[in-house]
Amino acid sequence: MTGHTGFKGAWLAFLLSELGADVHGLALAPPATSLFNDLNLKSRLRHTIGDIRDRALLSQTLSKFEPQIILHLAAQALVSQSYSDPVGTYGTNVMGTMHVLDAISATPSVRAAVIVTSDKCYENLGQRKRFVESDPLGGKDIYSSSKACAEILTHSYRESFLSDAKCCVASVRAGNVIGGGDWSDNRIIPDIVRAAQKREALVLRRPRAIRPWQHVLDPIRGYLQLAEALFSQNRQAAAAWNFGPGPEGEIQVLRIVERAKEYFPELMWRIEAPPFEEANLLAIDSTKAKICLKWSPLLTTVEAVDWTFSWYRDYLAGQAAEKLTGNHIEKFFARQQLAVQS
Repeated sequence: MTGHTGFKGAWLAFLLSELGADVHGLALAPPATSLFNDLNLKSRLRHTIGDIRDRALLSQTLSKFEPQIILHLAAQALVSQSYSDPVGTYGTNVMGTMHVLDAISATPSVRAAVIVTSDKCYENLGQRKRFVESDPLGGKDIYSSSKACAEILTHSYRESFLSDAKCCVASVRAGNVIGGGDWSDNRIIPDIVRAAQKREALVLRRPRAIRPWQHVLDPIRGYLQLAEALFSQNRQAAAAWNFGPGPEGEIQVLRIVERAKEYFPELMWRIEAPPFEEANLLAIDSTKAKICLKWSPLLTTVEAVDWTFSWYRDYLAGQAAEKLTGNHIEKFFARQQLAVQS
């Protein structure tokens, strides 16, 4: 997998290690404060520190490890950073993805690949609609357009070079993912936690913005179900997929902040004008995944928010990240077992 040192990647890598998978990660070095370090993932899997823009390194790593399944999560994942570094954003999200796809096509052992993009890949004209996989792609900002390009590239590469190969490739678009251990700048959950820690006012720039919030374990469970379908050579699965909550999960940023006060009573906030344009409403339709993969979120958005803030509260109180994360995974899959039985 690529991007295993990031927030979502660390959760996925930890889960795979708990399941007994043989994992090799390739990603940039994690910052000092990171879930990767807190989970001691360096001791749980083999990994290479490197950049997916380094085509030779990527090809050499795949050739040496001979993976059967590729999970591509490495990306420049922040809208705000795309404004300060548009060239770097495209270099990673587009050409980096090209390098991954090129390395996949040159590695005979690979049977399945899941390319993770974003729900921001759709052409959002501000209409009150939930995007389905066949809707037009696009983006006014650099980040969104880079994800749309990655989607187009994945489709084109699959049709041009992998249509008759034994390797099946799909792309996935997830809603706003939350969970313990995200320390990124300019993301609402870690910003809330930092503001509460420092007893400083949280700056809200889009309090009325609506996003499809979900716990990180829900989409990565979908990625693994999709990878299983691809591995079994299900050609119908080699397509684009949405993984997001239903309409009940599409709530305003302000509601997330208000819920945070249940866990961090000292939290204060103020509202300022946003520094750059971003869609006020974003929602995706995951009907296809529900019908074809039998996937749907196991956690409600309120549960996802509560699990997330309880993780941070307990972590800051001194509990180990490995224990907290492991407990959440255990609870999550107990929930799945109940769902299967019912």
